[in-house]
Amino acid sequence: MNSQKKYLDVYESVREDIIGGRYEVGSKLPSKRVMAEAMGVSVITVEHAYELLAEEGYIVPREKSGYFVSFDDREIYTGVSGSKDGLKVNAKSTAKINAGNNKASMQHVNTSNQMISESEGSFTETSSKQSDAPKFSYSIYAKTVRRVLSEYDTRVMDKSPKQGTIQLRSAIADYLGRSRRLLVSPEQIIIGAGAEYLYGLIVQTFGRDIIYGVESPSYLKIAKVYEAGGATLQMLKLGNDGIESDELWNGKMKLLHITPYRSFPSGVTASAAKKREYLKWSRKNDGYIVEDDFESEFTPSRKPEETIFSLDEEGRVIYVNTFTRTIGSYARCAYMVLPEKLIDAFTQKIGFYECPVPTLDQLVIAGLIESGDFERHINKVRRYNRKI
Repeated sequence: MNSQKKYLDVYESVREDIIGGRYEVGSKLPSKRVMAEAMGVSVITVEHAYELLAEEGYIVPREKSGYFVSFDDREIYTGVSGSKDGLKVNAKSTAKINAGNNKASMQHVNTSNQMISESEGSFTETSSKQSDAPKFSYSIYAKTVRRVLSEYDTRVMDKSPKQGTIQLRSAIADYLGRSRRLLVSPEQIIIGAGAEYLYGLIVQTFGRDIIYGVESPSYLKIAKVYEAGGATLQMLKLGNDGIESDELWNGKMKLLHITPYRSFPSGVTASAAKKREYLKWSRKNDGYIVEDDFESEFTPSRKPEETIFSLDEEGRVIYVNTFTRTIGSYARCAYMVLPEKLIDAFTQKIGFYECPVPTLDQLVIAGLIESGDFERHINKVRRYNRKI
């Protein structure tokens, strides 16, 4: 068993114990040495696992005291009879612990949508450094274009199927399975020319009769696309680790659009407990979530970010991602992964739309994924991000 597998095994084991309630919120985890002996691994392996758990908000380190559980999925919001909207806030006991979960994105947003950072300009500085990250290799991209032209010949000029080519949708499904733990089929995937195009399809599918919840602040084009489609928006204030709970539960929206990883421009990342709170909201309100996964593939963490789609057991999450960020702005291509129970609804409402991404572009991206060049580039950027 390699060292990477070992610390991920420790991470998974402790995480499941935390989620299952073996370690209660506020309780102290066994020391790294004690855990290492219990798991039959090195102290360094446990240290790496604990670091991952802290990054995702399951635990919080306290100087000279050890690691304490900060994840609380059971007590945050529960239905109670006689309370307004059948909901009761019971998060005060965990607020102090959760406040320290994500120091890298400790931002506060006031009512005028102005971001106040603990270290002013820190997010801008980090973003600037990330802009210096390795770019996708031109020679690899050009080589893949030549190979696709040679292999497919005149077929690159064929019109794409409406949902996208089977080659690209299959490549994406395989990639998501091995790298993001998302087990999906090509039939669940829709290809579009950029994320904004896909937002528009979402509005046309769900219609104008519901309210759409959007993070505040957020990437401006998200709200603009929904408004252009005739949607009614409710802007939901961001806190330290995601949408503030009172905003979430008191809102009237039926569809929630969120960017759980480094929401732009705030840099806020949702904690593990907040992600599950979003899912709890969707279940209690018969709502749906659009998970806008803009750049989590470039996380400096030693493991991929946990997606809300992977936690969803009721088919209430639509996953959206784009190659514009991972490959480059010239790759004007994005994709949307639907839960199986929404495939028919999308097919009926927007199934007549032609895929706007040229077949050649789709085949090139599929080739980059299938060859491993796509993932090698992502891993290279992640290694770079760990150093800044």
